[in-house]
Amino acid sequence: MATTMRPRITDPRAVPVAGHDGHLAAVSPDRLTPHALRDRFAAPPPWAPERLGDGGQFDGYERSNASVLVPLVQRGEGLTLLLTQRTAHLRDHAGQISFPGGRAEPGDADAVDTALRETEEEVGLARRHVEVIGALPVYRTVTNFDVTPVVALVNPPFEIRPDSFEVAEVFEVPLSFLMTPAHHRRHLFEHEGHRREFLSMPWPRPDGQGEYFIWGATAAMLRNFYRLLSA
Repeated sequence: MATTMRPRITDPRAVPVAGHDGHLAAVSPDRLTPHALRDRFAAPPPWAPERLGDGGQFDGYERSNASVLVPLVQRGEGLTLLLTQRTAHLRDHAGQISFPGGRAEPGDADAVDTALRETEEEVGLARRHVEVIGALPVYRTVTNFDVTPVVALVNPPFEIRPDSFEVAEVFEVPLSFLMTPAHHRRHLFEHEGHRREFLSMPWPRPDGQGEYFIWGATAAMLRNFYRLLSA
């Protein structure tokens, strides 16, 4: 069983909010189109990621490579981001909101292949619907994964078949909401001399019953995406 170098955050919703980022401008809608995103990844401007990871804070985890897909669904009302909620029994990041993806396997050709394979296994999204347009900087998680976020456009209609062992729910959030820093909250976790800051981007559930609490590595990678698009 893993032991911790630093205490785990078991209830991120209970961690105090240190601030919001409404002083930062939202990404302009004209940058949130498929054409504009293809152009941005093909010829990115000078920019720097804001968050590169938590540095593998927990013992007992070998350093491993992984990939996630950042699947931008082309809906009539604009792009949405497809996300998953992990099941509660998993060893790592149980119940959290995540991009589809996972650990690299020996047979994978590269990080893109890992992201596409894992996405198809987790949620059933077939590769023929996915157009990869680029990648964000590698992010290291607290569990010592070096994660490559692979950004892609997804062409509907497509079928979703979640793996019930890993995925409790699949949902979509408007990209414009996530690219508006007024919706980004900064939390400060302090425990026995340890300090850790993390972001959250809560999205209300359509049925009005609470919210999807997007936080941690997923929120950090989305913040890097914001930095690229706003540069």
